[in-house]
Amino acid sequence: MSDRTLTAADTPTGVSAPVTTSAHVDAGDAGYSKDLKSRHINMIAIGGAIGTGLFLGAGGRLANAGPSLFIAYAICGVFAFFVVRALGELVLYRPSSGAFVSYAREFMGEKGAFAAGWLYFLNWATTGIADITAVATYTHYWGMFSDIPQWILALIALAVVLTVNLISVKYFGEMEFWFAIIKVGALVAFMAIGIFLLAGQHDVGGQAPGLDNMLGHGGLFPSGLMPMLLVIQGVVFAYASVELCGVAAGETKNPEQIMPKAINSIMWRVGLFYVGSVVLLTLLLPYNAFTGGESPFVTVLSKIGVPYAAGVMNLVVLTAALSSLNSGLYSTGRILRSMAMSGSAPKFTGRMNKGQVPYGGILLTAFFCVLGVGLNFVVPENAFEIVLNFAAIGIIGTWGMIMLCSLLFWRRAKAGLVSRPAYRLPWAPYTQIVTLVFLAGVLGLMAADEGASRDTILCLPLIAAALVGGWYLVRGRVARTQREAELREAGTPRS
Repeated sequence: MSDRTLTAADTPTGVSAPVTTSAHVDAGDAGYSKDLKSRHINMIAIGGAIGTGLFLGAGGRLANAGPSLFIAYAICGVFAFFVVRALGELVLYRPSSGAFVSYAREFMGEKGAFAAGWLYFLNWATTGIADITAVATYTHYWGMFSDIPQWILALIALAVVLTVNLISVKYFGEMEFWFAIIKVGALVAFMAIGIFLLAGQHDVGGQAPGLDNMLGHGGLFPSGLMPMLLVIQGVVFAYASVELCGVAAGETKNPEQIMPKAINSIMWRVGLFYVGSVVLLTLLLPYNAFTGGESPFVTVLSKIGVPYAAGVMNLVVLTAALSSLNSGLYSTGRILRSMAMSGSAPKFTGRMNKGQVPYGGILLTAFFCVLGVGLNFVVPENAFEIVLNFAAIGIIGTWGMIMLCSLLFWRRAKAGLVSRPAYRLPWAPYTQIVTLVFLAGVLGLMAADEGASRDTILCLPLIAAALVGGWYLVRGRVARTQREAELREAGTPRS
């Protein structure tokens, strides 16, 4: 493995030298347009850190864990930042639309790339099912849609987002930009109202806001430490897709300039929007005023008499679900193309259309989402819960692979085989090791939790067996693809 260090003449204005580029070339990176702008990447980074886990899921988690929920969000936020910062260092080392699959290929070989790619596909295929289920559920809130079957609404949502993704990456970027604007705008508006209520000591449903709401009902841990630890698994899911900006880096100009700013901003946004909003919620109302069946923001706004609060927040949550579906189709299309070019994914997933979009991989993910539409038809009341836990396994696996790639990259840099860029994951290799231990701990918490989470952990041997069996099915094609690539590079005609 060789690399070269760019000179000052090679380095874009405003980028700290040295910047390194690897001699490793991923065939899956060719053919993409560079239509994503700085504003798209910045809002993708924000949108990836804000989703239905906050807008909807925080209510039930507050009821279970009490005010200590903000601690869970803070802990998971730190590790989410470590993951995306590690990916950011790899991106500046070598931007790739294949992202961590491409890096796994370089540092772990084709087996590692195969496992990383299909775990990521498991994440987004199941998340996509959860997203279209959520869209259908939230749409039923409005009376005009209540008579339309849930599976039809889910199919319509999938068709709209799929069409946008297949046209061009610019349309994906624009959709994600405006989705993020809506989510951020809603949070900013709520926090402004909450701070006004807190500063002016205005009653919230007859309850005076203040520290007594947070500490006067059993303290930070009203039911003990364990409930807070158990909600961590759900909080990790709330941060899913923070890695999306790393995938998008392959379709933007000057990622060396754009990516560090976008990634660094994730940390304070997590602190402000997640931790800050949960702290504000617990100051405005006691934790037992919230329930799992209602957005905590709706709970507060309804108690102060804000008209149409539930309808507006339902629209925001609907937007968050559509944003997640949009991101899943986009990212899996790029990841599957990277895998297809090496032979570890079906050949058709490597195909691109005239808009320079890898439509094959996007259609494969959409196909699994259609299976989710069927799930909505058969068991509409359980569809969301069934797939959510499998998505959590995919997320943990993906984050784990990113940190393993980062650790192996660090080891190669220590050996002098590659050079790290100026933008780095701090405190390596301890950061990677601690994050991997944390992710293993989340799996342990899932095993300790009764119900669907434990059942999902029991399915881990089946997932591992599927990965091993899948590898044995494709390894011959992967070997042939590698030989053909080596022959082409050497200029030798195929026999």
